[in-house]
Amino acid sequence: MEPAGRITPPDWMRAPETRVLIAALTAKGDVARFVGGCVRDAILGRPAGDIDLATPARPETVMAHLAAASIRAIPTGLAHGTVSAVIGPRRFEITTLRRDVETDGRHARVAFTDDWAADAARRDFTINALYCDADGTLYDPVGGLADLRARRVRFVGDARARIREDVLRLLRFFRFYAWYGRPPADAEALAACREMAPALPRLSGERVAAELLRLLAAPDPVEAVALMEETDALAAILPEAGPAAALAPLIAAESRAGIAPDGPRRLARLLRAGGGGADAARRVAARLRLSNALRDRLAALVAPREVSGIAVTADLDDAGVRRALYRAGAALFVDLVLLAWAETPEAAAALAAMIAAAEAWTPPVFPLRGADALAAGMAPGPEVGRLLAEIENDWVAGGFKEGRAALLEVLRARVTAA
Repeated sequence: MEPAGRITPPDWMRAPETRVLIAALTAKGDVARFVGGCVRDAILGRPAGDIDLATPARPETVMAHLAAASIRAIPTGLAHGTVSAVIGPRRFEITTLRRDVETDGRHARVAFTDDWAADAARRDFTINALYCDADGTLYDPVGGLADLRARRVRFVGDARARIREDVLRLLRFFRFYAWYGRPPADAEALAACREMAPALPRLSGERVAAELLRLLAAPDPVEAVALMEETDALAAILPEAGPAAALAPLIAAESRAGIAPDGPRRLARLLRAGGGGADAARRVAARLRLSNALRDRLAALVAPREVSGIAVTADLDDAGVRRALYRAGAALFVDLVLLAWAETPEAAAALAAMIAAAEAWTPPVFPLRGADALAAGMAPGPEVGRLLAEIENDWVAGGFKEGRAALLEVLRARVTAA
């Protein structure tokens, strides 16, 4: 494989942990090269996420090299040729060059090889099939450099064949387009996605959720989601969603407020635009196997009145803002303000002021506890919680003005009256 260029090695490539690993893997004459996303992002000058390496050495040889250098090795997936190496805080994934022998749309049976071109041919996108030596020398067996410069997301080889090997690649196409692409999208890829979209329900909910939320977290995923609509991919995984265009005003609100993109918030916007309410949110959460915390957050964002009784609208007065902040917490409150902003952009000034209030918010602490009710003469039981909730509601409605002493007097009076 001939070199295709050179980059200045980024900091992570020159880090002591990385140099130790490369020395261990090449000590006996074997070759090890960085591959995939870390190379792609190094070329673009972006921070590295996962650091992956490829080598012709077999997994057992990689394990022996690491052991000889006293590097912690984890047999992550020996059947697929993958070994993890942990050096200090850094984790590396090292995979033996391979080619697919058999695939079923979710899993592959592989054979190891020493052919770099064969390894590249089984990868998903050309921009992910770039290799790099530790000195910055680049290798580009499938034209990924030109695609990266043109911001073109293109499957390696035949798009349909790549998707048939792993249907998740269909969603990965839209995710990578959102992060790395620009119009026009590759026509062959779109045609393959449209043809293969009916296969998407075969994927596990966790895999779909991971791709969807990462896609929605891109700086501006509107066009990628619109392409998912056009190819029926969105309907296959998220029939409850409203139109992709519904994301645009939310993205504008986030930008104006200086708030980072967030996948779950944008998912909530699509579901609100679809009109399904809390039931739709819970149905989506169950299908995508979201965590309980994320399920509850999604429901609270999609249908706040229904779930928590909180209504965040542009006409909230200062007392209403304080009540909503207390009940929702600042993070959820800001999400709800942004969603309201997307639906009523003409009220941007008022909603921006609410976000400023949230940023300055110090949550007050209700000063009474169950022990106070027992000391006042109440018997243990559910009535303690109910009475404290009533007093807390009055305290919130009054603007959190009463201190502990005044609230104890209120508590004692209510216990006596009961």
